[in-house]
Amino acid sequence: MDIEASFDMFEDELDILEIIEFGFPKRIYIRNNPLEDLDELTFFKRFRLYKTTVIELMRVLQPDLEYPNELNNSVSPVNQFLTCLRVYATGGHLSSVADFTQMDTSTVSRIVQKVSMCLVRLAPRYIKMPVAHEFRRKQTKFYNIARLPRVLGVVDGTQIRIQSPGGEDAEIFRNRKSYFSINTQVICDADLKFINLVASWPGSSHDSTIFNNSNVCTRFERGEFANGILLGDSGYPLKNFLLTPLRNPNNREQNLYNEALIRTRVTIERAIGVWKRRFPILAYGSRLKVETTLYIITATAVLHNIAREMNEPEPPQGDEISINELDYLIDIGQLQDVNINNISNNTQQQFVNYFASLQ
Repeated sequence: MDIEASFDMFEDELDILEIIEFGFPKRIYIRNNPLEDLDELTFFKRFRLYKTTVIELMRVLQPDLEYPNELNNSVSPVNQFLTCLRVYATGGHLSSVADFTQMDTSTVSRIVQKVSMCLVRLAPRYIKMPVAHEFRRKQTKFYNIARLPRVLGVVDGTQIRIQSPGGEDAEIFRNRKSYFSINTQVICDADLKFINLVASWPGSSHDSTIFNNSNVCTRFERGEFANGILLGDSGYPLKNFLLTPLRNPNNREQNLYNEALIRTRVTIERAIGVWKRRFPILAYGSRLKVETTLYIITATAVLHNIAREMNEPEPPQGDEISINELDYLIDIGQLQDVNINNISNNTQQQFVNYFASLQ
């Protein structure tokens, strides 16, 4: 055996000893920093938020996203957040995001769950019903739409598509359009910000059932919102604090009431559309576990509200998203329930009389 061969064998033995003593060497990932590498428009298109918004959010999220002792050359907090945003932006295609970020799909999946959970913890700060000193301002903004007074919010349900969860209870997630989903209740204000969100009911649940069992319904019943009211479509029960359209208006004031209610209700449809276009995973559907999807729904609602506060426009769609297909998916997600409650009440009649007085 020559000297060079002996030296190579000696090096191999040293490598084996190092592995025995110190463990296998770390895999070194060299990842780019999109905050530095991409221009503002490209960044906005890919991650759905401006750089300044991401930087501000990282001040809050970073402590929860850091790994102790740089374990396994871990993904940096900012790259975890951007990976999660990329999943939200591409309709949940983990494999394409994994290729983009040079990670395997299991790592991407864990990051999405972790970041989404961190964002959910911010929900009480960003998704909340108005308090007493805010009532007048909220009501005035709604009044300016169609002269409908006392409105604090508009409620609706929207279906978020999921894969079949499997098991004995899978069919309760199948909605009336025959796909699996989470029926998510949202209430928005006149600025298209969500002030209430319930993301826990399977797709077969009726909007009225979700609302009647919600905490916000209980709070209205207790009188926490003074004379404030909500607006809903015909899928909701008529209550003294929840107005719905008249089924068969037969005079001018009733038509004026319906017209004002419908014009004001458009805000919730606009809010849901903006939310789903910003984060197409909500329209295309989540391929992740149901538990993770529930986190994603609330997390993206938090980000939607933050984007509204920062006056961010709707981001342009990337090449991987078909605008026509996305709009179609948003539209079919707006499922209407059949109203089984055909009675009127005094509050509704008072509003009809109000429009009669405007003539």
